[in-house]
Amino acid sequence: MDNEQITRILRRVISDEIETLQRLLSLVDESFAECVKLIYGSKGRLVVSGIGKSAIIGRKIVATLNSTGTPALFLHAADAIHGDLGMVMPDDIVLCISKSGNTPEIKVLAQLIKSYGNKLIAMVSDRDSFLGDNADYIIHCYTEKEACPNNLAPTSSTTAQLVMGDALAVALLEHRNFSSGDFAKFHPGGTLGKRLYLTVNDLASRNQKPAVSPEAPIKDVIIEISSKRLGSTAVTDGNTLLGIVTDGDLRRMLQKNPSIENVAAQDIMTRNPKTLDGKTLVVDALQIMRNNNITQILVLNDGVYDGVIHLHDILKEGII
Repeated sequence: MDNEQITRILRRVISDEIETLQRLLSLVDESFAECVKLIYGSKGRLVVSGIGKSAIIGRKIVATLNSTGTPALFLHAADAIHGDLGMVMPDDIVLCISKSGNTPEIKVLAQLIKSYGNKLIAMVSDRDSFLGDNADYIIHCYTEKEACPNNLAPTSSTTAQLVMGDALAVALLEHRNFSSGDFAKFHPGGTLGKRLYLTVNDLASRNQKPAVSPEAPIKDVIIEISSKRLGSTAVTDGNTLLGIVTDGDLRRMLQKNPSIENVAAQDIMTRNPKTLDGKTLVVDALQIMRNNNITQILVLNDGVYDGVIHLHDILKEGII
């Protein structure tokens, strides 16, 4: 098989799956909205179940729901009918995912859920299947054909299930006004979490706080910048921030004026420098630094100079 043949297969599969998703748009009805309202108003959890490839999709849907504020758990259909059905509590809602809706395990599970009195949602391709007939609500996930040339391997059908699961999670997210702050509570670890909660104060507090008076001679400015190792120093008069001197300012000053005996910090400082409130998110600080082509920025708390953050601090956190 040559590259051209492989490329044709790629295009065909993508086209087939896009066609399946486009067809889903015509199947959207009030049943989906009713499912969202049912889950949102539930005192229990959403228990997602399936078998085979649908089970794998179910696990992903559960992960997305949990991370966006909807309590959910996964229950494999085969395990459910062999002892794990005790995981389902009286107030729980069960979402059962199946393309055919007629596999033996799904049929047994649907009957058991109904006998327990829990509400049953079917995410199914065939509305007239056993699962569809026994469900209280249906999320119609019709798939005319799989992208597999033999129309056997779950491909287009699992893509459709995944998209409908995402739609369910997003609808619930928006229904409960789930914010980025809420999202951060569920994602405290890793780069994603840091982007959502790490503030400028968190980084500045780890650094020293370089500062010189406006009358400080250049020698003192150089020593302050070198000793604090942040590439700059603030110029302050008591609690008042007057400016900033960076190592770049020093280089430019030496190029213009080889004699530094009578030069003070106030002579070369940048007045009204860029500053950030300490509560600013680091990810926003990074964007400000990029927009202004700077590598360090002064931090203020209640209008008072309180430190410096450097681009290297952000790099160490893996934000970039």
